[in-house]
Amino acid sequence: MTRPAVTIAVRAARAAGRIILRYINRLDVHHVLEKQRMEFAYEIDRLARIEMVKELHRAYPDHTILAEEGSATINKNAHTWVVDPLNGKHNYLRHIPFFSASLALLEKGQPSHSVVFDPLRDELYTASKGDGAYLNDRRIRVGKREDLSGAMIATGFPSQQRGHPSSQLSITNALLGRIEDIRFSGSSALDLAYIAAGRYDAYFGLGLHARDMTAGILLVREAGGYCCDLAGRDAIPGSSSQLMAGNVAMTRGILELVNG
Repeated sequence: MTRPAVTIAVRAARAAGRIILRYINRLDVHHVLEKQRMEFAYEIDRLARIEMVKELHRAYPDHTILAEEGSATINKNAHTWVVDPLNGKHNYLRHIPFFSASLALLEKGQPSHSVVFDPLRDELYTASKGDGAYLNDRRIRVGKREDLSGAMIATGFPSQQRGHPSSQLSITNALLGRIEDIRFSGSSALDLAYIAAGRYDAYFGLGLHARDMTAGILLVREAGGYCCDLAGRDAIPGSSSQLMAGNVAMTRGILELVNG
């Protein structure tokens, strides 16, 4: 049974998705200057955020909403929504069809309900703590791969957090000799949803914000996976900018390779 909080979150995500799709074909008007293009993308993000916040405030007027980078800190004593209206702005700007709207409700600092919505494919990923993870109402599970051989792993270099290139490139280099391939997709929220659905085998990222990972963490956990930082500590949104996700065997294998 779908929880009320998920119903509201789905409504908010779909409202953001409508804004995102409404303006996507207007990007060509802003092809002259890159600055204008980025300003346009951030404006779409702002408009979508307004719609998401409106839906959340209507249902939960007393909840805190963390909707922008650095706009607030996570209060473990309050109900906090972590919102990302357009995760994958650079893809969106270039008509690369890989971006998403995501949001999650934190209770006592941990995600209890989450939604990641891909508006182009109309793929809706939902999860509630203890209830499992779903793609368009179909139960999903992380992949069953038990070793790195043949694995498909996702990662990314957040555009606003390029302070860790040597570490991330070192991990990438170590993995490439052991796995099938690495994907740099451009939307961490959707990458994590793909982990939950078994499409990717694992994910690692550095320099992430809470809004990049919170919804995806719950999806992966409820799909039977594990999320941690690069030292193997359990992932807590807002406490670390690192994230590794996958089934237990995959995360253990990457940790051994990275820290061995």
